[in-house]
Amino acid sequence: MNMNPFHRPLSRRQAAAMAAAGVALVTIPIAPRQARAADDLTVFDWTGYEIPELHQPYVAKYGASPPIAMYADTYEAFEKVRAGYRPDIMHPNVWDVRRFFDADLLQPWEPERLANWADVFPELAQFSGTVQDGKQYMIPTDWGINSICYRTDLVEKTEDSWNILWDERYAGKLSMNTEMDLSVLIASLVTGVADPFHATEADIAAIRAKLTEQRPLLRFYWSDPTELEQAFASGEVVAAVAWPAIYSSLKKQGQPVAYMNPKEGVWSWLTGFVRIKDAPGKEQNAYDYVDAWLAPETGKWMIENYGYGHTNRKSFDLVDPAVLEEKGLGDPNVVLKLAHATREFDPTVRDALVQMYEEVRSGG
Repeated sequence: MNMNPFHRPLSRRQAAAMAAAGVALVTIPIAPRQARAADDLTVFDWTGYEIPELHQPYVAKYGASPPIAMYADTYEAFEKVRAGYRPDIMHPNVWDVRRFFDADLLQPWEPERLANWADVFPELAQFSGTVQDGKQYMIPTDWGINSICYRTDLVEKTEDSWNILWDERYAGKLSMNTEMDLSVLIASLVTGVADPFHATEADIAAIRAKLTEQRPLLRFYWSDPTELEQAFASGEVVAAVAWPAIYSSLKKQGQPVAYMNPKEGVWSWLTGFVRIKDAPGKEQNAYDYVDAWLAPETGKWMIENYGYGHTNRKSFDLVDPAVLEEKGLGDPNVVLKLAHATREFDPTVRDALVQMYEEVRSGG
């Protein structure tokens, strides 16, 4: 088993080509039973989430993984679905749900049909955004924090702070993510913007100025985690905003990296599965797939290999406490309480921030 969660390396050029060509299916059923299963469910997900270790009970029941299409970010995914692409289920951020709901692209779940639903952390089961108009539109499955990964042998830090991503000593060796959400939230911590989700014009101007200041210091904006890992390994990048899975993968490779606990705090995230309206697959397959994701054994694998939190409380009981501490998940309740919770952006603010960030990235 390949323990690198992002085992399908893509260059930036390849990722761009995929996006330009449309959605690519990466799990292709080949046996007769598998072919039937393929007709019953299509999943739309992030790169790195397509591997069978994350849905083993589904494979055990149906004999195969379903076809899984991948996207680089949820803005791209939203536009594809709005344009007519119809996967059965999708795995967005919790703050994306309202946008899909408002566009009439979703149908609700019946959580009581999920065998593992009762074991989901109560505060995550109905986290802001998962429920719309009194109905469960997202089944939350995984969560975590995003922070700064850095090369301990190449970075001389004076403090644990997001400001390292603006440190001119490392000009040309820093990296940020292509998604607006995380970059804007990081800049809001550095600039002191208290509520980026309802940012004023003055707030947006301050965030723009900070991100514009940072742009010439960056080696690149990353969307493909494998590319970022390779850049860290070569020393091309010495510090970057990174997912926990990237840090965990680099540690397994023996790279001299650390994951920072910035003084300004970190942003937590929550993702889960939504059902796309008018999807062609079988409803039961969708429930079985999500229930497989909610299984405690799935959570154990995710915690140990990706460094992400899982929404099933029982998952943490299956992991060695020392491993939980190493992943920064020793007490998940404390982690969730202390982190800044990423929420839904006001729609008007979100649109303004998306436009602003694209302009900054393009040098406008």
